[in-house]
Amino acid sequence: MHYLLFYRDLVPDYVTRRETLRGMHLAHAQAATERGELVLGGALADPADGAVLLFQGDSPAAAETFARTDPYVLNGLIGRWEVRRWHTVAGAAAAHTP
Repeated sequence: MHYLLFYRDLVPDYVTRRETLRGMHLAHAQAATERGELVLGGALADPADGAVLLFQGDSPAAAETFARTDPYVLNGLIGRWEVRRWHTVAGAAAAHTP
């Protein structure tokens, strides 16, 4: 199954404030990737007002744990986050076939 982690309500000076935490955040993402949990992730652009990360697994636990332990969240850069199950049906990596 797939799960989307949405980061919303970023602090107004997010792009500037994230620089000191970026290395830790990317290491956190790399570790989740190496565990096979995180498939893709990145910030939304134009404007930089959120981010979306795609997780795979049997439950939303990996995505929720990622958010709770992410340096961006722990340091107040992310005002709100949400995990949603994504019922994928198209593409080579789709979790379901119609």
